[in-house]
Amino acid sequence: MNSLQYILWNPPVEAFHIGGFGVRWYSLCWCLALLSGYLLVQNLYKRQQIKEELFEPLFLYCFVGILAGARLGHCLFYEPGYFLSHPLEMILPMRNIPGRGWIFTGYEGLASHGGTLGLMIALWLYVKKTKLNIMRVLDNIAIATPICAFFIRMGNLMNSEIVGSPTSVPWAFIFQRIDMQPRHPGQLYEALVYLLIFVVGLCLYKRRKTKVGTGFFFGYCLTTIFTARFFIEYTKEVQEAFEASMWLNMGQLLSIPFILLGLYCMTGGKLCKKWGERA
Repeated sequence: MNSLQYILWNPPVEAFHIGGFGVRWYSLCWCLALLSGYLLVQNLYKRQQIKEELFEPLFLYCFVGILAGARLGHCLFYEPGYFLSHPLEMILPMRNIPGRGWIFTGYEGLASHGGTLGLMIALWLYVKKTKLNIMRVLDNIAIATPICAFFIRMGNLMNSEIVGSPTSVPWAFIFQRIDMQPRHPGQLYEALVYLLIFVVGLCLYKRRKTKVGTGFFFGYCLTTIFTARFFIEYTKEVQEAFEASMWLNMGQLLSIPFILLGLYCMTGGKLCKKWGERA
């Protein structure tokens, strides 16, 4: 194998330092995801003349919902055997390592499907409190979601995690922290597709603003993101050993219900019409 024909990938873990404190690329990408989502939805609320005080609690609901859902999703979907016998480690960003005791590790494992479900539950609670139209809230969040997903996948790329399967394509990455095999840059595939989905969604919003509140943009977001995720999974290395014997991996199986829900909302399902008519 001639590694010179592939892209050697081993960026520094930290993007920059402030004094003695190092800011990691992964953390920076997450901050950019949250900031971009915050500013975009804030702008949408202003354009739709939704009261500013109704926007203020939205960020907290979204942050807690996404983090809790993504963490629990990973623990229950990918490593249920371990985490059900170590329930504290689901909640705490620590691991109890034999011989070393409790070690701070951060949240090693966040599942996007769980994060999506957690976000939906959080938005339902937010709507109950604010009395806003749930379909309008879902549509506004959905317009911003793909750019957030773009930054998160770029964070995965900078962290050399969720790597692709071995390949000989000329644009293959050699993730030097993992091994010296050329692999599909699955994180980059997803990031670029999510960026495209965001641009198309923004264009649709500018042309079809009256669709906000019908569930159309919520459906568009779910359908496109999880359809892309379903097919890009074919280029990824399995995350857990039990997936190796599966015809469809866990990421693909979990994507199917979200795709179906997205199509239902895009095509104007009865519940979307019913909830969209509520004040």
